[in-house]
Amino acid sequence: MLSLEELRAAFRKVGGDRYHHRHPFHLLMHEGRLSRGQLQAWALNRYYYQSRIPIKDAIILSRSEDASFRRAWRKRVVDHDGDAAGEGGIKRWLKLAEATGLVPERVARGEEILPSTRYAVNEYLNIVRNRSLLEAVASSLTELFSKDLITLRMERLREHYPWLSGGLDYFQARLHQAPEDAHFAVQYVYENAHTREQQELAIAALRDKCDILWAQLDALYFAYVQPGWPPPGAFRIQES
Repeated sequence: MLSLEELRAAFRKVGGDRYHHRHPFHLLMHEGRLSRGQLQAWALNRYYYQSRIPIKDAIILSRSEDASFRRAWRKRVVDHDGDAAGEGGIKRWLKLAEATGLVPERVARGEEILPSTRYAVNEYLNIVRNRSLLEAVASSLTELFSKDLITLRMERLREHYPWLSGGLDYFQARLHQAPEDAHFAVQYVYENAHTREQQELAIAALRDKCDILWAQLDALYFAYVQPGWPPPGAFRIQES
């Protein structure tokens, strides 16, 4: 059995090796080499992922018979949906999309997202719905290493795309939300994985989540960078 620190280190190794901070699309973003249209495609497609997060968390919530777990986990749903209309992470993401020049209502409809985005995100819902609760919780642990990426992203977006500065509230909120959520999830996995095999299943679930995030960026890169072939019905860049 891995100790708590060894388990946390194993999760962090997955992030170091496979998290999407290494993806070429993100590297282009952080180097200031994406056009406004490419950023619009990113914001539009990423919205579908953001909009599924509270659904993912509601599925996890519904699978637990532990009231204390449900009380702790429901915070995540509120973080994204808000306590009232006009609040929460989803609304903040729409504000970011609007800062790129998109109409928020257009983004929310999701009609122009890439098919691969839809398939990848829906597969994440399948993981939390069909695997063990332990694996479902572990799959959320990209939050364990997202803070560093968010910090870097905010710096680089402000530097290279100053016209986006007014739309970065989503990332600002995640700077404190993500570490809190990750601390709870790591502790949960440690306390509820009773064999080394279960620990390895949890690590594999996080690896699969990283692959899902990577696949979303693969689709964006193929459609809007190289070779630049968006499929029928997908968003089309209209550069001025």
